[in-house]
Amino acid sequence: MRTYLKSLFTATALLVFAPAFAQQAPTEAPAAVEALDPVKAAAAAMKDVDPALWVVKDEDTTIYLFGTVHILKPGLGWFDEGVKTAFDASDKLVLEMVEPAPSESQALFMKLAMDPNGKSLRSKMTDADRAVYEAAVKKIGLPVEGLDPFDPWAAAVTLSVLTMQKQGFDINSGAEKQLTAAAKASNKPIGGVETMEFQLGVFDTMPEAEQIRFLVETAKLTDDSGKMMDRMVELWSTPDPDGLGQLMNEGLTSRVLYDALLTKRNANWAKWISAEMAKPGTTFMAVGAGHLAGATSVQALLPAYGLTAQRVAY
Repeated sequence: MRTYLKSLFTATALLVFAPAFAQQAPTEAPAAVEALDPVKAAAAAMKDVDPALWVVKDEDTTIYLFGTVHILKPGLGWFDEGVKTAFDASDKLVLEMVEPAPSESQALFMKLAMDPNGKSLRSKMTDADRAVYEAAVKKIGLPVEGLDPFDPWAAAVTLSVLTMQKQGFDINSGAEKQLTAAAKASNKPIGGVETMEFQLGVFDTMPEAEQIRFLVETAKLTDDSGKMMDRMVELWSTPDPDGLGQLMNEGLTSRVLYDALLTKRNANWAKWISAEMAKPGTTFMAVGAGHLAGATSVQALLPAYGLTAQRVAY
């Protein structure tokens, strides 16, 4: 069970865009840094990291593939050097999805997250599972009845995100946020290969028993989730995409869920890249790093279309 959630938690962290339901807490800078000039303060707080970058190209089309982490701790300097060069050279930014307006995101999440029959979340659990879940909810400071109207998947994702936030991770520091802001500042078009409704639907269509398993195992690892996420970010930063792929696969017992979260979507994106190669221009495509790692990665599926992704050295 523990290794099952290790993979599932990693996939969730990579796939879910959480602003629709997570409250944001302000990040306070250390007093010593606040006293500096703002530019010097930013430089002093940054740790230089170099995530992996790939490129697919032909005579008149270039597509950069960049693996992101949707929620990061502040202070990682990744948007520079080769990544920034590739972004600046691109005509457009393509993400997993274009984040809707906050009101639209909230409405969509609540539409899918609520149990349509009004059945209480905790009533779906065994006594043992309920005790584990309630202990985790109390630990992050929520009333035990707070998530009762939710489906188990929605409670699990919310619990994961709020736990990570308490451990210093910040959605506003996530790669997509920074890339989107940079694209808007430079008037680059921004597109998506999926919608938020589709992404949440991947979880919403899971069998209830699988959702409850997801929720309970998430609750069991509340104390360890920060360490797991730190390890994932370390592999992303180094970069070690092979190690990240191994972490994604370690102990995964639900092949159906793995295929829904990763394999099927990677196949869709490889097909999209193949079609996009017929259009001249340069695209910066940024998707969750888990999609660019392992045997079923997007890059591994491209040769079927006569395409090859090359690592960019920087």
